[in-house]
Amino acid sequence: MGSFKTCSSANKRCTAFAFTVMLSLLTPSIVIASELKALVGGRLIDGFGHQPIANSVILIRDNVIEEVGTVKTLPVPSGYEVISTEGMDVLPGLWEAHAHLMLNGHANYAHWHPTYKDRLANEIMPASAVQLLLAGITSARDLGAPLEPSLQVKKQIENKEIPGPRLYISGPFIQHAPYPGTENYRWGVASVAQANEKVDLLAAAGVDVIKLIDHDIMPLEVAQAVVDAAHRNNLKVVGHSHKPDEIRRGLAIGIDNFEHTGLTTAPEYPDDIIAMLKERTAKGRIAGGPLYWTPTVEGLFNYSQMVANPEKLDNTCWHRGLKPDTIADIKASLANPGQLAYMQLTPLRQPTLEKKVKQLKDAGVVLLTGTDSGIPTKFHCQSTWNELAVWVDEFGFDPMYTIRAATYWPAVLMGVSDKTGTVSKGKLADIIAVQGDVLKYINLLQRVDFVMKDGVVYKQHGQVIESAL
Repeated sequence: MGSFKTCSSANKRCTAFAFTVMLSLLTPSIVIASELKALVGGRLIDGFGHQPIANSVILIRDNVIEEVGTVKTLPVPSGYEVISTEGMDVLPGLWEAHAHLMLNGHANYAHWHPTYKDRLANEIMPASAVQLLLAGITSARDLGAPLEPSLQVKKQIENKEIPGPRLYISGPFIQHAPYPGTENYRWGVASVAQANEKVDLLAAAGVDVIKLIDHDIMPLEVAQAVVDAAHRNNLKVVGHSHKPDEIRRGLAIGIDNFEHTGLTTAPEYPDDIIAMLKERTAKGRIAGGPLYWTPTVEGLFNYSQMVANPEKLDNTCWHRGLKPDTIADIKASLANPGQLAYMQLTPLRQPTLEKKVKQLKDAGVVLLTGTDSGIPTKFHCQSTWNELAVWVDEFGFDPMYTIRAATYWPAVLMGVSDKTGTVSKGKLADIIAVQGDVLKYINLLQRVDFVMKDGVVYKQHGQVIESAL
């Protein structure tokens, strides 16, 4: 540092420069935050489904993608913080289309719900949110939770008070009658008047979607009123599809997005349902657009493997944000994962899943990636990539198709494809990256190396940026 001696103490500009240089030498790990960022060098899988873009350049101003090009076509202007993505696949931030932020994998609902109902807004749901975000989930649909905690957490994320994905909430389930003890997150609807009243209340409160369950046991006019009220409020309706009559009724009343693949061991969907699905998907825009389905299969498909090797339950990624007593409680509930009453039918259902999902795909529905994340043994930091891996590695789905089911199509369904779902000019800067070829090895997504949401970097080189949380 002998060169500093040439600076006169009277020369304030020289002194300031010398101090800055010295500080940079003493603290080389400090990264100066920049509102201008450039992601440079990686292969971009932009969400549109076409040929990936090699040696990509993505310019970001504040929280918006300014330009997308390549190192040959788009020079990085001066003033941009350059973030190398060399050797990486770069993708839009993933969607988790079916999460339960009020759940964290605990195996006993009868214990969990009363014990943690007053800790949802301040502990449980924020923990779920940050776990999703650090797993590369930059947008999530929370389908079923008490209204006030849902609104609070959604607002806190929007205001950047807590970290989490862009949250699209349903608030409470709408059903014919809530199950005993679930009234805080399930609302009963027994008449057309109640259907209109409760859907309008949810819409006015600020939910993003209506979730409907057991509509097959509602009077037809009541179930129809729920859907009509939702559509009147410009809200999509997500409907359970566990029972054949839920599907038949759901198609009749105009549900937009079906969920699950049936709770029973039936080997396939009945012929009349497949015929109805094909008739509906043939209508396209005339019927209001594509028909969407979120099959949520990975928790069922992987259960037996998890019992044989429960080591994934010991991954501490799901501890983030939870209090020690909560972690201990969840661990205790999972001490014997092969004995869980919730899962006893699952090994018999597992062989039916591939056939059912392929029936849906062949019938022309648009599949979305969602997992029921948060149910017993399913942690928010693991669920989504497991779903993608089942589709590709077990069912033989095309990786690009699968990635679009977790990026582009959920954004289209939710009416936000002008903002998210692709890495393209004018979209919000929700971007992830993994080291390696994700189109060949989809399970690379189990370790997302880079996470950016709204232009903020939350994870880089596989390490969490704790100061951003």
